[in-house]
Amino acid sequence: MPTNLPSRSNFRRFFLRGLAVVLPATLTLWVLAQAYLWVNASIAEPINAGVRYLFAQLFAAWPALPESWGITPSNEDLTIAREAMGLGSTDVANDATLTYEYQIGILNSWWAEYWPVRMIGLLIAVFAVYLTGRLVGGWMGRALYRWVERVITSLPVIKKIYSWIKQIVDFLFSRQRQQLEFSTVVAVEYPRRGIWAVGFQTGPALRSISDVLGTESITVFIPSSPTPFTGYTITVPKDSTIELPLTVEEAIGFTISGGVLRPPSQLPGDVMIETPPDTKPDSPDTSQEQGT
Repeated sequence: MPTNLPSRSNFRRFFLRGLAVVLPATLTLWVLAQAYLWVNASIAEPINAGVRYLFAQLFAAWPALPESWGITPSNEDLTIAREAMGLGSTDVANDATLTYEYQIGILNSWWAEYWPVRMIGLLIAVFAVYLTGRLVGGWMGRALYRWVERVITSLPVIKKIYSWIKQIVDFLFSRQRQQLEFSTVVAVEYPRRGIWAVGFQTGPALRSISDVLGTESITVFIPSSPTPFTGYTITVPKDSTIELPLTVEEAIGFTISGGVLRPPSQLPGDVMIETPPDTKPDSPDTSQEQGT
């Protein structure tokens, strides 16, 4: 019987160790792949469809363009297509249509076979966003933007959705975000006294609430576990909160893990992080030296 087979406990230990090493990188690649697939399907592919339609119209208007690209069907190809459609070898009335369909088929095959061609839609989207930013930076661009915004906000239902989205986007990309105190992590008694929750101080409270409370108050966003993108927004007196020496990343990690992941500075004083026995450096065997 071989004696070098791994035991059940060793297999479980090494498997969990390998999983801890492989899983973060695998999940990161999976998230990036899903993000690319979503961008490609929702943004790039509609633009690619528009580009293909534009080329199709150019082919129909300027027959010399596909000829210069070498995608014009030969007489043999047209004969095969006529026979496949039952037109007969002498019926050349639909040769223009057959030629157009042949060119469109070649054009679609480029998008299906070559990934650099599929990147055209994404590159156009990036350039369009950049060009929009440049145009809005000028007087005429700002005037056009205000006109478009007035048109959107005049629509009954769309104006509500637009205003909410605009506030979020302004918060994420505006310079005013630097003035907010979103980087401050606080602990607050929520949802009742005696229960403390970790949250983010997002700014001062509404003036009406501060006037009623008669003291300096702040707004706190309390994320939920394990999805910190959702949560509750509350208003509390500032002196009833505890400012925590944590970064936003550490607080989010604490929330996502349900309190399992804690910064080293927040571990209990009697907890010591030890190196697992199988990873400790080999220590010299002194038993024989003591016996000699």
